[in-house]
Amino acid sequence: MEPDRNPFAPGAGAQPPELTGRGVVLDRASIILRRIAGGYHDRSCLLIGLRGVGKTVLLNRIQGAARDIGYIAVLLEAPEDRRLADLLAPALRRILLRLDQVQGLKHKLHEAMGVLRAFASTFKVTIGDIGVGIEPPRGLADSGALDSDVTDLLVAVGEAAAEGRTSVGLLIDELQYVAEEELAALLAGLHRVAQLSLPLVVFGAGLPQLVGLTGKAKSYAERLFEFTTIGPLAPDDARAAVHDPIERQGVVITDDALDEIVRVTEGYPYFLQEWGARTWLSAPVSPITLEDVGRATADATAALDQGFFRVRFDRLTPAEKDYLRAMAELGAGPHRSGDIAEMLGRTVDQVAPTRANVIAKGMAFAPAYGDTAFTVPMFDAFMHRVIPEFVPRPPRRRVSHRRTSKKP
Repeated sequence: MEPDRNPFAPGAGAQPPELTGRGVVLDRASIILRRIAGGYHDRSCLLIGLRGVGKTVLLNRIQGAARDIGYIAVLLEAPEDRRLADLLAPALRRILLRLDQVQGLKHKLHEAMGVLRAFASTFKVTIGDIGVGIEPPRGLADSGALDSDVTDLLVAVGEAAAEGRTSVGLLIDELQYVAEEELAALLAGLHRVAQLSLPLVVFGAGLPQLVGLTGKAKSYAERLFEFTTIGPLAPDDARAAVHDPIERQGVVITDDALDEIVRVTEGYPYFLQEWGARTWLSAPVSPITLEDVGRATADATAALDQGFFRVRFDRLTPAEKDYLRAMAELGAGPHRSGDIAEMLGRTVDQVAPTRANVIAKGMAFAPAYGDTAFTVPMFDAFMHRVIPEFVPRPPRRRVSHRRTSKKP
């Protein structure tokens, strides 16, 4: 089959040729956007799911839908070890400058630009020029208290949008990497925005631990956000995600070939794209057969091992690799923390710091108290491939530095 006609393009956040099984999520997002733009109250929304389920794809679609109905919408990613102030200030500057281009400099917009300048100065964020004659107002976003100052900033932006008769959308990916204190500040600001019915909404996406992180940051998080779980596609939707793009190219794929792709990918959208792309390249002619899928499986697995899985594995310390390999030895999971510790020949308390680290790095999460599960689908099988023999490292022996008194 001609490589240049391959309809599949696996990549981080890349739009699939056929987005199936997500209509309910997108319809609900559209309702939220239209309600807030119309002056009605509604909750912001968080998309929760494992790696590879298409959360970033959905954020991009929601951003497009927001812009189609008149929002000024900005999509940003929260990387590890980056301050919330460094994340928010440049994004809100883009929004305010866009509002200035569309509506002109009005009173609330002028004030919001001043608040942004005060916020940037207080938290030492470089944001670039925001206009001549913009002076920061005293007493707004200049206290150095993050929760108060973020609230001042979001309210000022929301008021500027309301004055300009438009709406603002912040779409934040990888939200689980925002530190607890900073997440609490963001939630406090959104809470105040909601109380004032300002036209500002947040759509966030993150790994499953984000639910617990928001609840820990603010007790009212469940009233502030609508949590939407994004999982693998149902079998019929997974089949359509592969079948329909192939059919549009005038190519046929047999039913047993489709069934095998759905089986080996478990319906995860990213894996469906990877297998679809490799299967297309493995098939010499139409129809695509089960044998073609068999050849593609080896190529797709190798590609995932070298990219999707490897980039996450390489960030781990030896102790963290041991912990995840012990999880893999037990199966796909989730697993009790005590069982993992026993597999490592240690106590739960001894491995607790390592468990906390793999969770902080986004490699695992706690679906229930005392349980641990992978955030990356099929990572257990990868761990078996990359570390075929499971040999726990012996506990590091502590060296005593106590001084012994010498007898005279």
